[in-house]
Amino acid sequence: MHYDCIKNEHGLKHDPFKALVAPRPIGWISTISDEGILNLAPYSFFNAVAANPNYVMFSSVERKDSLKNIESNGEFTCSLSTWDTRNGMNVSSAPVDFLADEFALANLETSPSKVVNPPRVARAPAALECKHWKTVEMPDVEPGGDKGHFLIIGQVVGIFIDDKFIEEGIVNTAAMRPLARMGYMDYGVITPDTSFVLQRPKVKEDGSVEEATGEWDGVYR
Repeated sequence: MHYDCIKNEHGLKHDPFKALVAPRPIGWISTISDEGILNLAPYSFFNAVAANPNYVMFSSVERKDSLKNIESNGEFTCSLSTWDTRNGMNVSSAPVDFLADEFALANLETSPSKVVNPPRVARAPAALECKHWKTVEMPDVEPGGDKGHFLIIGQVVGIFIDDKFIEEGIVNTAAMRPLARMGYMDYGVITPDTSFVLQRPKVKEDGSVEEATGEWDGVYR
């Protein structure tokens, strides 16, 4: 099938876009309001966008609590959502009142960050501490629509990693069992059994490409 994405006349039960751009990492964003209330919410449009310096982004439909707090206080923390914390992540997605503390609602303990004020999820094996850099408002298909789309970009200024997942100087991400968002209500999980190594190919002197094989040699290409 092929359909016009602007008209969105796909004829399916639900818009398939999110099912095609998948899997997506989950940005489990914690912030603090001006009144000192903690907020925790998962965002499926999330990813890293630069390294050295490190930047991450997530996007929000409408100015939700996370965005309001970030623009007011300039900080947020992103905890890694994993198989072990999947239920807490799901509870924290509920559209509750602005005064609600999702950490408490989801029975999740907090751990203090080192560089920013918003805490991380204590059970998270890793977390990114971020300073707000910029919010970009993306245009709706129809100008003047009732829902805005906002891209929030933050610089990562501190990182927490649980030491038990560091092996010989390498982070064992698969052992953390991070969650990924698919389409509809579908999720995925990365495990040591589903993770594999695929080295970058090498370019030979004659310009042809040699397929790399074997274990990673530790060299980025």
